[in-house]
Amino acid sequence: MGKPHVNLERATRSSSLQYRTFAPMKIDKALLQRANNACELSGETENLAVYEVGPNFDGSMEQTILVAQKLKDQLDGTTDPAPNDWRCLNDSMWSETDAVKVVAYRMLHQLRSEGWPQDLLDMIYLEDETLAWAKAGVPDEDALVHKDSNGNILQAGDSVTLIKDLKVKGANFTAKRGTAVRNIRLVHDNAGHIEGKVETQMIVILTEYVKKNK
Repeated sequence: MGKPHVNLERATRSSSLQYRTFAPMKIDKALLQRANNACELSGETENLAVYEVGPNFDGSMEQTILVAQKLKDQLDGTTDPAPNDWRCLNDSMWSETDAVKVVAYRMLHQLRSEGWPQDLLDMIYLEDETLAWAKAGVPDEDALVHKDSNGNILQAGDSVTLIKDLKVKGANFTAKRGTAVRNIRLVHDNAGHIEGKVETQMIVILTEYVKKNK
């Protein structure tokens, strides 16, 4: 049997931004041994990848797990979560590896509206320190959520497109429908407002008049 093909994320920093490049690399032997040459979430043995469990990833094996590539894509947000792919957490949430339990907790929390993940959340047990780590990667439910005209969640740095002409108060121009607004900012005390630069001027834009660029 050939060695599994692995995509390992390497983070390098330039200025204040973090860029990630992907290159096939050998998995650390200790990680392979711990994972028994299989995805630590699903048990799959093909198309394996290394997943870094943040926040504040320190490069250690204790903050790294071996996962099937299709699950890593969902964890990274490359693809949308497929709830049935995560039924494997029924078993893996009892792992002795804290990083595995952290990922299980986060995904169950994310999918809890499906019903069955909430049942598993009610059963999962994490030590206080591990639970704090898991919760550090879960969005604050009390935080304001900014959504575009189609209900897509907006995040700082996203690009959006105006869906109607907007007359800019205090300026002598109209922001035209179809205008792309890049690197938006969220107005943290108003979920209906974002900020973006149009014609070199920073303006406040109603989220109901934009759609998120894919």
